[in-house]
Formats: sequence, C-alpha cells, structure tokens
Amino acid sequence: MSDRIKIFDTTLRDGEQSPGVSLNTQEKLDIAKQLQKLGVDIIEAGFPIASVGDFEAVKSISKNVKGVTIAGLARATVKDIDRAWEAVQFADQARIHTFIATSDIHLKHKLKMSREQVLDAAVAAVKHAKAYTADIEFSAEDAFRSEMDFLCRVVEAAISAGATTINLPDTVGYATPFEFGEFISEVRSKVPNIDQAIISVHCHNDLGLAVANSLAAVTNGAYQIECTVNGIGERAGNASLEEVVMALYTRSRYFEKTTGIKKDEIYRTSRLVRNLTGMRIQPNKAIVGKNAFAHESGIHQDGVLKERSTYEIMNPAMIGLTIQNIVLGKHSGRHAIKDRLTELGYHLSDEEVEKAFLKFKALADKKKEINDEDLAAIVENEVITVPETYKLEYLHISSGTQMIPTATIRLAKDGEMLEEAACGDGPVDAICKAIDKITGITSTLQLYNLQAVTGGKDALGEATVKILPNGGNKKTYLGRGLSTDVIEASAKAYLNAVNKVVFALMEDEEGTDRPEVGV
Repeated sequence: MSDRIKIFDTTLRDGEQSPGVSLNTQEKLDIAKQLQKLGVDIIEAGFPIASVGDFEAVKSISKNVKGVTIAGLARATVKDIDRAWEAVQFADQARIHTFIATSDIHLKHKLKMSREQVLDAAVAAVKHAKAYTADIEFSAEDAFRSEMDFLCRVVEAAISAGATTINLPDTVGYATPFEFGEFISEVRSKVPNIDQAIISVHCHNDLGLAVANSLAAVTNGAYQIECTVNGIGERAGNASLEEVVMALYTRSRYFEKTTGIKKDEIYRTSRLVRNLTGMRIQPNKAIVGKNAFAHESGIHQDGVLKERSTYEIMNPAMIGLTIQNIVLGKHSGRHAIKDRLTELGYHLSDEEVEKAFLKFKALADKKKEINDEDLAAIVENEVITVPETYKLEYLHISSGTQMIPTATIRLAKDGEMLEEAACGDGPVDAICKAIDKITGITSTLQLYNLQAVTGGKDALGEATVKILPNGGNKKTYLGRGLSTDVIEASAKAYLNAVNKVVFALMEDEEGTDRPEVGV
C-alpha cells in the first residue's frame, strides 16, 4: 500500500448541512474549482436526490471541474443511485457514494429493518451502482457504534459486490482516538477481503476529537480521510481538512504519510468557504484562525523575532498566509493591483480586475493605506458576487435620539432608477424596509453582524446579514457588504442578499425536501 493518503472533501455535502448554510449553484461551483486547485482527491459535490438545486449543482460541477474525482451521495436505493449517476456521469472520474446504517440503534429507530434486510440492501445498492461506474464507495453509517461481527459481514459483502472504498464513519462523534484506532485495526483483521478496498473514515467533532480520530485511523490502516474546509458540518462539524493535512505534514516523521494537497492554497480556500457560507472562523482555530500565527506575549515575540521555530511549528507562508502586508495607495496603478492580487492567489479576468481596481480607487480616496486584507475583502465582497439585478446608487439616512430613523434609497435596475423611503426602528431597519419596497421582496432579517476587516479609525467595515424571504420558501440567504461607512456596508449586505434571492428565483432551485442523512 502506498504512503499517500487520499483527501475526500465533503464541504459541499456534509459541510452545507451546517445549520444556516445554503449555497447556490454558482457558489458551489466556485468552491469546487478552488478545491480542485487545492489538490483534493475527491470532491463530494452533493446529494443529488435531495432537491433539484442539489442535482443541478452536482451536475454543473461534474461538467466543469476536471482532473479530480466527483462523487455524488446516494442512499442504498435504486432511485437515489440512478439520480446520483445522472448528476456525476459527466465527470472525468465519477464516483457513486452509497450508504446505509449498520448500528442496531439506527436499524431499530430509523430504518426499522432487520440486519439481514440491511445486508441485502447494501449488496443490492453496490451492485446497482457498479453497473454505472467502477468507482464505488460504500459507507456503513454509524459504523463505530455497530456490532463488530455484523459490521464486518456487511463490509465483506459490499466489497464482494464491487465496492472499492469502504467508509467507516464515527457518525455521532462518539469515539476516542485509542478506541477508534483499535476499531479500524479490528475491522482490517476480521474482513478477509479488506485488501481489495481502501479504508476511509468520516469522523464528526461532537467531542472535539474528529481530527485526532482520523489520524488514529491512519496509523491503523485507513488511506482516505473525509473532511471539510474549516471543519464545517452538521452539529459540531467534521474533521478539519487543514488540520488533518498540516498534522500529517508537520509530523511526517511520525505518520510517514503524504497527501496531494497544495498547502499554499489552504488559506485562500478557507477564506472562500468562510465568505460564501457566512460561517465565521473562531480566532483561535488551528491553522486558519486569526490568532493561529499571532504572538502577543513579549517573550513569544522576542523568541519568534530571533528564531521563528521557538514558538512556531509552521511557517504561515506555507498555507498561503502573507504576514508582511504591502501598502498600496491612491497613486497605485492597475498593473500593481493586478500583480498583487495574483500574488495573493486571485486569478481574475480583465473585467474583474477592472472592477477590483475601481473599488480600490474608491477606497483609496477614503483610506490612506490599503493592505492585503483590504484587497482580499474587496475581491471577496465586491468582485466575486452574484449578478447585481439591483445596484445601490444613492443612500440617505436621517436618524437621531429625538427623531424617527428614515432611509431614502435609490436602486438601479436595467438602467431604470427606482427610489423609495421608509421609516424603521433604526437606520438599518429603515434601509431594509426601503429596499423591500423597491424590490417587492420582503424578508425577515435573521442575522446581522458588523465587524472591522482592517485596523485603524478608517477601517473597512464588513456587514453580514442572513435573510429569510417571506412566503413558502424556507431557504435563507447570506449577504455581505463592505465600506468604510458601516451604514453603507449594511445596505450593501442586505441588497447583496436580496440579489441572491432574485438570482435563486431565476435559477428555479426549489425542489423536494432534503432527505435525512448523517454519514
């Protein structure tokens, strides 16, 4: 067996199951393209049977993202497997990932099936999937809590039926590293044909042990780790891709294993997922957190200045994080901006560069110095966006302690200027109501967050909102806005979310209810 560990990324499937996360097709495609740049081996693009939107996203990714295996998830049913194949068939390398639970607690309370029925269903599913593609992954959901002898029977039968990868999940994050390592070792010793398949693990983080359990599995014979960028996912999330990869690299003498991940793309991938999902990263998050390479203690600062290895086991540049920010100003030209954006990992079209440059110039008139964080914020919040059906042209706020907050908004749509005014409980509420009047789309503001992107009194403010459109569709939409004026940033964020609603309506993404899944 090779010393190469396969990285199976499920950010677009299990990661999107994080509460409050909802990505449209274009956003999923953007993440998938970045995952391909990152060098993951397999992208689990989604759960095609879940909805029309999920199906179209997986299909789009399989058509447009090449050089990487694209997997679609399917329950152990003919209907699910057929739908998964319809979506992934266009990929250079297509994988069907089918699953069924094997623990007694799932059999009794969820599936209401006997062990023999589950065994038969697993075999039938693998055989049916095998008629479409040679690359079949079978997952025994809740494997760690399954009775060992029955689990081994199911695994052996699935391999005999044609499964090439066997996934053994800790679905509820119950295991500890020593236990999970022993568990993988025992499966290997008790399944006679296990050498005909790759062992994969999918660990959840309910006890904060997902990465540790995944690494314990590697030391006991697992050769595929299923993980997500920033560790996002249901409940407490999944094993964090960046932590798994950097642990294997930094402690390579111990693990003696490698991955195909391009480590200098880690930070950019983390930011992209953060921005598109709206899930903030805790400052002390390992590898990609704001404080991961920060040193406040005088003793630590002195040590790092003298020799980085005194308090750092990784160089931040290794993951694509540039610490020494350049300073750009209003006299900087397009060429300098384009070169710096390229250095930061943003490969933009000429049109996108021009848009970024104009935003940069507008900011430079308000802010004396512009650094890498400013540039990244401009690109991620102002350039890489959904189509602007409505564009903010004018904003005026009247507010004070002795007056009712009032907002006057002018939006442009297809060259036409639309203007309305509204009162609210505060200036942001008034802005939202005025935009609702113009667009005809009313929504409930579920989340409003405002933070400084950069330092100083002239710092860029980033507003993030989450809205739930009123009506039958229960899907939420995230919006982001950036400005040195926090009121303007708030208006841009709300309008960004409304534009996503308009875009989603044009995409017609409404589908069936999402099936329950917990691999």
